[in-house]
Amino acid sequence: AVAMDEKPTTAVIQRYLDALPGDSAVEPIIRELLERSVGRLRLLCATLLYKSYPRLTRAPVNLETDELLGGVVAGLLTALRTTRPPTVRRFFALANQHMRWQLNDLARRLDERSAALALPESGVAALPASTISGLSPDCRRMLEVIEGLPEEEREVFDLVGIQGLNHAEVADVVGVSEK
Repeated sequence: AVAMDEKPTTAVIQRYLDALPGDSAVEPIIRELLERSVGRLRLLCATLLYKSYPRLTRAPVNLETDELLGGVVAGLLTALRTTRPPTVRRFFALANQHMRWQLNDLARRLDERSAALALPESGVAALPASTISGLSPDCRRMLEVIEGLPEEEREVFDLVGIQGLNHAEVADVVGVSEK
């Protein structure tokens, strides 16, 4: 078992990742890992939700940070049964991927639902280019391009755009020069 003490979250999470066995005895360690990282995951969920998907926080979806966090934790529980991220960096990259998947799926479903609603023809102005979810076709294309980036480039994008690190901090985390 991994002892929990007052070390920084990153160090403790790395110890849990190192302790993950390759067999079915992994479930208790995964649960402890997620319990220990939930504060940082909640912050990442809130940042991504309110910074990049603010429309999902309003009606009709009214998504809250803890709802997104619950879905991310459920996704991570499933993913960590078969995937073993070797570092804290890879663990949070996996978490960010699950956040984006959930938010993009919700935005897509909201767009589809909006398009299916019939509007009365008299007295209704034409809808603007953006959809009811707040995601324009250009925005959706950009999200698809971000999802299609190579893993290293997507990680840098996540570190800067989602986690709010500056270029020097990202260079230090990734292990490359700032340029």
